[in-house]
Amino acid sequence: QVQLVESGGGLVQPGGSLRLSCAASGSIFSINVMGWYRQAPGKERELVATITSGGTTNYADSVKGRFTISRDNTKNTVYLQMNSLKPEDTAVYCCNIYYPQVDRGYWGQGTQVTVSL
Repeated sequence: QVQLVESGGGLVQPGGSLRLSCAASGSIFSINVMGWYRQAPGKERELVATITSGGTTNYADSVKGRFTISRDNTKNTVYLQMNSLKPEDTAVYCCNIYYPQVDRGYWGQGTQVTVSL
């Protein structure tokens, strides 16, 4: 089992920044993909960004150039630096860790990000 705990969400004005963190604990395999997904009210969950244990990143087109995903493998932690936030970024942001070798993933409970005046 793996536990994921997110932090760093909150209320921010348009154009502002937030940094999300997600710490994983439990049975952590060294080869994995960690990522952030988000779900806005009335919408389906969508990918925001992922990063492999080797550091390869992938971003949704809507956040490219504004968000940066990074990780600290020594702490089993993934980060999401969000800059130039827009109202449409408002959502619950959830952390995920995926083990491709066994095709299994785990989710955190999520953290609310609200971008509003």
